[in-house]
Amino acid sequence: MINKRLLIKNLLAHNDENSFYDKKRKVDITHKEGKAKFLKHICALSNSNPKNNSFIVIGVEDEDNKIIGVHFFDDSKIQNLINAYLTNPPIVQYENIPFPHLPDDKVVGLVTIRPIDKITSLRKNIWKYYGGSVFFRDGSMSMPKVFDIEIKDVNSKIVNAIEAHAQNNIEYTLDGVFDFMNKRKDYNPQYKVFKEYFVLCWSGQKKVIKNDVFFSRVDIELINEQVRLFFSTLDEVSITYDSNTFKIIEYVSLGLQNQNKYYKLEETLIHFEDNAHYTIETKLLFEPPQFDKKVLHHIYNSNNAILEKIKKGFTLNKNEVLDLKNLPATYLICYFNAFHEALDKLNEAKPYLKAYSKTIYNSYQEAIRILRKVKYS
Repeated sequence: MINKRLLIKNLLAHNDENSFYDKKRKVDITHKEGKAKFLKHICALSNSNPKNNSFIVIGVEDEDNKIIGVHFFDDSKIQNLINAYLTNPPIVQYENIPFPHLPDDKVVGLVTIRPIDKITSLRKNIWKYYGGSVFFRDGSMSMPKVFDIEIKDVNSKIVNAIEAHAQNNIEYTLDGVFDFMNKRKDYNPQYKVFKEYFVLCWSGQKKVIKNDVFFSRVDIELINEQVRLFFSTLDEVSITYDSNTFKIIEYVSLGLQNQNKYYKLEETLIHFEDNAHYTIETKLLFEPPQFDKKVLHHIYNSNNAILEKIKKGFTLNKNEVLDLKNLPATYLICYFNAFHEALDKLNEAKPYLKAYSKTIYNSYQEAIRILRKVKYS
């Protein structure tokens, strides 16, 4: 089994970027330009390596290979983006890899692109790239090229050697378990061995609501693979497991007039196999709550009035301040109930909520996070 932290170090030590490896300080796929550039690199690396894995390491300075890290990337729908924009899309996995010297909120992103032995191309236009474009790696650059039918394999021996040097051993595994248990003492750390091979550690802040157990501030680390999942203080999840699987279900609290309910948002399932392989699958479970349209019309109009007041700098009364706290969530509920303009209003409110209160702006970010997960699915 490959230790992903060692793999990253071996990649960084292997000269510079080339036809099977790229490195980035950060990746932003929230805008068209960032999506287009990311898709271009995926396309080029897939085409340049028909027989072996390719990699993108994210969170590294380009000049000196300094590992600076990036924030956790929780967008599990990255494969959907690739499938939507690429013909013959490769299988792509994004993993958050912790490094001891980085702060707890920073990791290194590792994108692994599996070989498919087919030409990958853009399915449709995006940003300045045209549908049908084909990219290859030319040294450290991803370039559009006219290609021959035969794709040459020149990297298999090098990549196999790099992956072989990153194999796990018992010392790394034990060190990883003890390090996790010591760092997470405040959150009841636990561990379990799956299939006599995989060691998984997890911890979380427990709370019980109406006999249901939820966790927040959850850290999950698959020690053998140096892969880490993280749920913040604002997240609420349930955890269940058996001899083959470890399941995390993320919930979101939504409702009107302070009568919230928990709704399932997303399920992450880690499945362990007997042949020393594992998979991590994520599935959206969210079904938007439906409410009476008359009530929603009243709330929507009230939100609009409050938004106009804070835009003009007017002072809010006590009830309006309470409604403002719920404004991002109630706009989101309105949008899920076919008030399509509510999304425009939510985006319009962003700078004013940010200036008004950090707590309220956190509520806005949570609403956008839910929306982003739903839209990608």
